[in-house]
Parts: sequence; structure tokens; C-alpha cells
Amino acid sequence: MPGAIYAEGLVKTFGDVKALDGVDLDVPEGTVLGLLGPNGAGKTTTVRCLTTLLRPDSGRAVVAGIDVLKQPDAVRRSIGLSGQFAAVDEYLTGRENLQMVGQLYQMRAKAAKERAAELLEQFHLADAADRPTKTYSGGMRRRLDLAAALVVSPPVMFMDEPTTGLDPRNRQQLWEVIKQLVSGGTTLLLTTQYLEEADHLAHDIAVVDHGKVIAKGTSDQLKARTGGERVEVVVHQREHIQAAAEVLAGFGKGETTVEEHMRKLTAPVTGGAKLLAEVIRELDTRGIEIDDIGLRRPTLDDVFLSLTGHVAEIKDQEKGKEAAQ
Repeated sequence: MPGAIYAEGLVKTFGDVKALDGVDLDVPEGTVLGLLGPNGAGKTTTVRCLTTLLRPDSGRAVVAGIDVLKQPDAVRRSIGLSGQFAAVDEYLTGRENLQMVGQLYQMRAKAAKERAAELLEQFHLADAADRPTKTYSGGMRRRLDLAAALVVSPPVMFMDEPTTGLDPRNRQQLWEVIKQLVSGGTTLLLTTQYLEEADHLAHDIAVVDHGKVIAKGTSDQLKARTGGERVEVVVHQREHIQAAAEVLAGFGKGETTVEEHMRKLTAPVTGGAKLLAEVIRELDTRGIEIDDIGLRRPTLDDVFLSLTGHVAEIKDQEKGKEAAQ
């Protein structure tokens, strides 16, 4: 049985550019799928197809049990969407924006007012609730836009790079809101370029590049694809490199790599902190002085680099400075 968000073979072209090239997704109810990829990978196009804003050239999609192509109006009534840019009326106050959204969804005036007040508190906007949104900082507008997407508590939510432009404090606050949503049963598809965000929030991750899903799995499953733990040692003297390599060979589970210009050696291992202590003792026994040693576990950065051949591009990282309010 398909999940709350399901896509099979989605294809979308713009002229000569194939933005989506057979995207398959299946998101179980009440979970978060992190759609991870660089600029131009196809993340936003996928979201636009799943939310009826674009019609795919081919493929099939079902959201909240509703066929996206056959019943787009019903899909729109069952989802919430927060796009990359805040879509708020700058001449209305924050409170008026949220109440207007509630009324557009045919909520009673009293219910819309109460829901607006609740969301303004939840998103730390209560003090600015009655100011025109044109006076809001970029981060405040972003939070208001996200609040607007949650006015009717939809069963399925789409968030397209929701924390772009937020400072670390506001990003953490939003993460907590997302966790609360999902704990209440909401299904979420989240696109992001923040590797930490996908690692922190997503039950499963789909890595997208050039319009294709090139890898799927949990964070741990994807990390395992790049190999396990590694011991990294920096020796104090270059002449100790060979001896240190012999020590690591005795503990390692694969080839030891050496970067002579940095006096650095790396070896794949298993055994965690206990093994690291044993390596340190053996190096000390042999009189090998070290400047640094550590146990490194693969990160999603490693996964992304190994899968795509390039690092994730985090756009507008510095924009968070304007959101400090």
C-alpha cells in the first residue's frame, strides 16, 4: 500500500532540460522524508509536481490517498505547503495574515482567530502580531509563512528549504515545531541543502542529483555506504610515519592511507572508543609522538560527496544574520 506521499516515475522537462528523470518516492504516514540535493537537483520541481503546482510530463503521484493528476483540488485541500520564499501579504499584520488563511479554508471567524493566536505564540511572533509584516525581518516573515501553512493542521505537509535564511536559534526553534507536527501524525516531505537538518529531522533521506534519486535510506544506512569508523593520526615527526602505519595496520580493517605532507594517517576500523585507546597505548609503547588522534565517523557530508562527487551547496547561509530578531 502506497505511503502518505507516493511518486512513481515522475518526469518533467523544461525545453531541453530534464528537471526530473524518473523520480520514485514513498513516504510512510507520520514520517519525515528529507529530500537532499544541491541547487538545480530537482527538489523544488518534485515538490511542485506533488502539490499540483506543476503537471509532470509522465509518471504517477498519490498524496494523502488522492491521485494528484486526477483530483488536484482534493489534494490541495489535504496538504500544507511552505515554499522557498515567504508568501505573506506585507500590508496585513501577522495576525491578519493567519486569520485570512483560516477564512480562505472556510474556518469560522472565531476558530480562525484562535488558531492565529496559537500559531503566533508557537512561532514566537506574538509580540509582533499586530505590526504590518512589511516591518518584519526576513526570518520573521519566514516563520509567519510556515505558520500560515499550518493553519488547518493538514495531514500532509511539504516544506521547501524551510530554514534557509534563518539564524541557528530560529532554525532550532523550527526544528522543534517540525518534531511536534510529526509526533502528532503529520507526514512531511522536507527539501533541504542543510545536511545537518536532514540528519536531525528525517526518518529517511532521498539524495537527488540531476533529476534522479541516486540513493535512499536512513541516515545511518547512507553513512554505512561510505564505510565505517576511521582512526585519524597526525604524527609529530615525519620519520615516524612508517612506524605509525604499521601500528594502524595491526588494528585496521582495510588499507591505511597516508598524507605525508600533513603527517596524517587514516585507517578504517571497528571497535569505537575502546579500540582508539588501544591504538594510543601502542603508539606510546613504540615511542611515536603524535600531535593529534581521533575517531571519525562518516557524516552526511561524506555521503553526499561520495554519491555526487561534489559538496552540497548551502545557498544564502549568511542570510540568517538578518533573522536574528
